[in-house]
Amino acid sequence: MSASRRSGTTDELGPEEPEPGGAELLAALLDGMDAALCAFDADGVVTHWNREAERILGWSAAEAVGRQGFAGWAVRTADAEEVEARLLSAMEAHGRQVHEFALLTKDGGRVLVRTQSAAVRGGDGKPSGVYCAFSEVHAQIDLERSIALSEALFENASWGVVLVDADLRPAVVNEHAARSLGMGRSALLGRPLGELLGQGVEELESALSHVLAEGAPPAPAEMWVSVRATESGEPERRCWRSGFLRLASPLAEEPVPLGVAWLFLDVTEAKQTEQEAAQLRFRSQQLHRAARAAGECEDPTEAATVQLDFALAGFADHALIDLVAGEGGPPVRLVRAAATPAGAPGPCLPVAKAGLPVRYLDGHPAPQCVDRVGSVRASAGTAPPERAREWAAARQWPEDSVHALCTVLRSRGRTLGVVTFLRGASRTQFERADAAYAESVSARVAASLDLAQVRGG
Repeated sequence: MSASRRSGTTDELGPEEPEPGGAELLAALLDGMDAALCAFDADGVVTHWNREAERILGWSAAEAVGRQGFAGWAVRTADAEEVEARLLSAMEAHGRQVHEFALLTKDGGRVLVRTQSAAVRGGDGKPSGVYCAFSEVHAQIDLERSIALSEALFENASWGVVLVDADLRPAVVNEHAARSLGMGRSALLGRPLGELLGQGVEELESALSHVLAEGAPPAPAEMWVSVRATESGEPERRCWRSGFLRLASPLAEEPVPLGVAWLFLDVTEAKQTEQEAAQLRFRSQQLHRAARAAGECEDPTEAATVQLDFALAGFADHALIDLVAGEGGPPVRLVRAAATPAGAPGPCLPVAKAGLPVRYLDGHPAPQCVDRVGSVRASAGTAPPERAREWAAARQWPEDSVHALCTVLRSRGRTLGVVTFLRGASRTQFERADAAYAESVSARVAASLDLAQVRGG
């Protein structure tokens, strides 16, 4: 069935023959369009009706072509005059006109459509009819919403959005992501992720490759990364809660991967707060366990070393106890009383040094701690391994020590000595929160050592 009705003009020679196959070609073109198309002559009679119009309203071309307007079949009778006036007004207007109104389907349903209509002009330039393209409004609204959502994500979203191509390079970056990565949006495009991130880039690339091959994971993933481009020049460690979506072309019959949408939210502060809370709970539990274990020790010195053994878990690699010799006046002399093994992890045990003072260099953190009656932190920083070993040896510490924290041992107003906690290169530097915990441990150790001195006296 053709999507149009054939019409011709007559003259003294008889009916004009149409061009061979012209009507069929026109019908095929109209039926192949994705939009619903119809046309009216100057009197408002339907002359064309394609398959998309049939799909939307249910009326076939045979049922639609030849009808006078939409009255009585495609629109309500009460609306027919207004709808016809709107459509035919395009013959007198310049350009296209856009309208929205309700049409009726063959089964009696109601469909809201958006139409674009324009005049069809004859060879003399005068209007000879109107063509009309229409589509369901909800489809247009869905498209507009998709476009609006896409623009909002890349302009106003409060989380990072990065579209990564199949080569794992950023193809589109929103403003929030650009700020998080420390570079301009255009400067990020096409660059390898390894140039943008340090720590965590392997995990991120692995996740993106998995999404390209297998699809999106069922839940977001929290990734710790270090951003290379920072104002200080030092990589900044951040925790990004990341979600991934595989993008495929909707135009291909088989899914063709276009890349991955990577959405991330910075949750560093929340994760740090969570970690600090967990750390506080663990340390509080360790202090409680240490107190119970020390209470079962008959020897006060053993109780002091037990306290340190519990404190070391998750806190430090080594611990040393130095006691003040003599009256403690300047210069301060410290005698090694207990220490953990230097080569491998183990319990803190008493050390037999025959009361000989440790030969600490001037400015050593341990004597400083006694002089200040407070905590002193020291670190080799990012020195090469060989320099770090020299740094530790010069301070009479195990050679794998990189970070140190000295806290004073005080009991009943007297300074008894100093306890030194040491960490290796795999751990971070001691911070203020660590000093507070170390002081709590030192107070318990000092109480046990003071009791040992009283009994010894």
